[in-house]
Amino acid sequence: MSKTCIIGIGIHPFGRTDGMTGLDMGVAAVRSALGDAGVEWRDMRFAYGGSDAAGNADTMVSRLGLTGIEFINVKNGCATGGSALMAGAAAIASGKADLGIAVGFDKHPRGAFDPKPAEWGLPDWYGETGLMLTTQFFAMKIQRYMQRFGISAETLGRVAEKSFRNGALADHAWRRTPVDLDTIMNAQMVSDPLTKYMFCSPAEGAVALVLASEDKARRMGVPIIRLESAVMRTRPAGSFEVFAPSVDIGGGTATATRTASHAAFEEAGIGPEDIDVAQLQDTEAGAEIMHMAENGFCADGEQEQWLAEGRTEIDGALPVNTDGGCIACGEPIGASGLRQVYENVTQLRGAGGARQVPGDPKLAYSHVYGAPGVSAVTILSR
Repeated sequence: MSKTCIIGIGIHPFGRTDGMTGLDMGVAAVRSALGDAGVEWRDMRFAYGGSDAAGNADTMVSRLGLTGIEFINVKNGCATGGSALMAGAAAIASGKADLGIAVGFDKHPRGAFDPKPAEWGLPDWYGETGLMLTTQFFAMKIQRYMQRFGISAETLGRVAEKSFRNGALADHAWRRTPVDLDTIMNAQMVSDPLTKYMFCSPAEGAVALVLASEDKARRMGVPIIRLESAVMRTRPAGSFEVFAPSVDIGGGTATATRTASHAAFEEAGIGPEDIDVAQLQDTEAGAEIMHMAENGFCADGEQEQWLAEGRTEIDGALPVNTDGGCIACGEPIGASGLRQVYENVTQLRGAGGARQVPGDPKLAYSHVYGAPGVSAVTILSR
């Protein structure tokens, strides 16, 4: 079975770009990735891509070239990008093709996401009582976690402070101004305990990755980043998820993220202790904290000490969200998971500039999470 490699990466900066559609950004990211790999659109044997709010990805063939390419639209919530990558990797692993592309883009309107109960299989009363407000759900979830495991509000602030500090070093980030801890902690409260600086925002942007079999990449003579695993899982019974807010009274700890993470490590044949850099879903600061444990990098409750000691800083024991994550970059849903992979490829290439992880990183991990409990994990090596 041929291993999948990432040989080209392209990104359209995240944030707000007036005068460009989401599709425009997707096309720009594809062209950038093709240029990075030294290939042409006509060389692509397949494409998987998607967005949540900016149209069908396959329509970009009218801009890139009518080559008859097999182009599959992907729409899987926050796991759209990760699912597109997983599908592309499967196409190469099967031997069906040796060169293709995964792309994700989005352009969300200003303001908070506005999900409708019916779109998630929920009754109208669920929305009428305010439970569709994701800011409220995530606040309730981290409140419960903080009380169970002794996490302080200041630790939430430290996550956000790190995010803005890292984002200031990333050309593709939206929020590129550091924000100090005192400002974060004393900012407007959105949903207790989360202030406005602890949340990500809907955004715009695009990412594309050129994929190749290892044999093809070697013949091309390009730098190789191997995809050791690409896994996506949905929620297990009894897990506490956005739009699925039930708790297993028996004390079960299974979640979509724990399940996906375990499967990814098993597929890659390594463990959390082997990872050199990680990008974790941080819809808000509490999510990064919980996902540190759910992905196996620490025990529940250890995050308090980890953040205080700077272990997740760029020069720490496990750098997390080196480009500022969703908090600094924003979250265009279709592109967000692929941005994490883009950042990890950048780090493994040693091309991170001022945000480069020291020590010659060789293994990189990315994790994306979304409603109603879907998680996608990828592990890269060089």
